Amino acid sequence: MALPADLVRALDAVAATARLLVASDFDGTLAPLVDRPADARPLPQAAEALIAIADLPSTEVALVSGRALAVLREYSGMPSSVHLVGSHGAEFETGFALEIDETLLATITTELDSIAAGRPGVTVELKPASVALHVRNASVADGEAALDAARSVGEASGAEITAGKNVLEFAVISTDKGEAVDVFRRRGDATAAVFFGDDVTDEKAFRRMVGSDVGVKVGPGETLAAYRVDSPEDVAEALSHLLERRRG
Repeated sequence: MALPADLVRALDAVAATARLLVASDFDGTLAPLVDRPADARPLPQAAEALIAIADLPSTEVALVSGRALAVLREYSGMPSSVHLVGSHGAEFETGFALEIDETLLATITTELDSIAAGRPGVTVELKPASVALHVRNASVADGEAALDAARSVGEASGAEITAGKNVLEFAVISTDKGEAVDVFRRRGDATAAVFFGDDVTDEKAFRRMVGSDVGVKVGPGETLAAYRVDSPEDVAEALSHLLERRRG
């Protein structure tokens, strides 16, 4: 498949930077979106390219996902050479950036369980610092009703609400994928960064792209990213291209 010409030029240029950071979302970016979240796995070409990029000199790689860190580690299958960040940028391998309000998390979870009850296809996913209501497998009527009710619960609780594709997530700590990317940028003294993402939460990372950085939006929708591709298969192709150029 052919990548957009402007993206190819940007990847060729950033591949020559002195110290490169390559970061990516997981679901919908490295891994195609699936009906059952537990079935998500990265495309083999994307995973192989990302691991190979992480082994290059003066190059760091990070996955920054909304998944809980332990789940991301299991589903991504990434080695220790790839940094992992879960919970939308709040859960690092060294722990959480802020203290978790366990009482608030339990309260919101109980409310969401009640909303999901009796609505087939509406599910609740509990994470260490947040809880998410998924409606991808629900009817349109049940999904909309569940999201409306959940939004009211979240607003009343004061939790940080993030809307994604057929999901609302309620975090009891501050989350920011952009800040997570910048943490690795500072740690590695990166001279440029590349970030791939498909969802609303990834816009916080695209907002941090500066200079010769390359932000790549996957799929349709408004975005702050300067570049766009259609699918995770395109991401795999872009990573393979970047690997080839960086090696050269």
